[in-house]
Amino acid sequence: MKLGILTAPFADIGLMDVADWAAGSGFSALEIACWPRAGGETRRYAGTSHIDVANLSAAEGDEIASALSSKGITISGLGYYPNPLHADAAHRDEVIGHLKQVITAAPLLGVKVVNTFMGGDRKLNVDENWARARDIFAPIVAHARNAGVTLAFENCPMIFSHDEWPGGHNIAYSPKIWRRIFETWGDSVGMNYDPSHLVWQMIDQPRFIREFGPRMVHVHAKDVMIDRDGLYENGIMSSGMGWQVPRMPGLGDIDWAQFFSGLYRAGYDGPVIIEHEDRNFEGTDDKLKRGFLLARDVLNPYVK
Repeated sequence: MKLGILTAPFADIGLMDVADWAAGSGFSALEIACWPRAGGETRRYAGTSHIDVANLSAAEGDEIASALSSKGITISGLGYYPNPLHADAAHRDEVIGHLKQVITAAPLLGVKVVNTFMGGDRKLNVDENWARARDIFAPIVAHARNAGVTLAFENCPMIFSHDEWPGGHNIAYSPKIWRRIFETWGDSVGMNYDPSHLVWQMIDQPRFIREFGPRMVHVHAKDVMIDRDGLYENGIMSSGMGWQVPRMPGLGDIDWAQFFSGLYRAGYDGPVIIEHEDRNFEGTDDKLKRGFLLARDVLNPYVK
């Protein structure tokens, strides 16, 4: 396994500077944030563009990959997490167009995995969203297959705020849907597994890894703390609003020994990428780095 970071929080720092810090801090992989260079995304920890995939040439891709390799850094995957099932057709077309550009750029960098969301229309139920997903993603999955890229969906419901209520912005969160995904597209797609999302959904993590571990092509390391006072105040039907708190690994409720034990038993030996969404370590670049370093020290014993 290689321990690394998702570059999204470092929106104002260039890729090579992020790589220099990561390599000097003992990390060996980067998941590179690839939102559109022109912007448009306003969600927290979104919108970062460390590679301009829309204008990337083969020579530039090789140059970036070689420069990172010389620092001892591999690219675990390219990350772009929009909502391809958005209700607005114009928005949907825009994000799908960029997602295809990310997929096209990946081979130019020697990258085999593109991480994204399946998305969802919050006003539709899961079955209605799934029917749309099969049609909308068929050409996207084909595009990725033709490029030699595995499209990896993250298992996050995206239901943390009022504009995501009631159905969330990503339907690829439960075993029921994941079985449909793999029955439909097989090995052309994979899972970008984030254990934090199982905790607050009360989904059995060891069982989930046993079932889907062989389908995991990328892993995020993010912790979550259940705020018992917030849960008491808001109730579980608030779907995470006011009681589930993203934390750096080691500061939440995930049993990391159990998590890594499951991954090893499932045969996973790919990248483990720290995803930073902990508000206690925000505000300055130094605080962001402190958060990543704390997570590094918690996780390092498991990946050596």
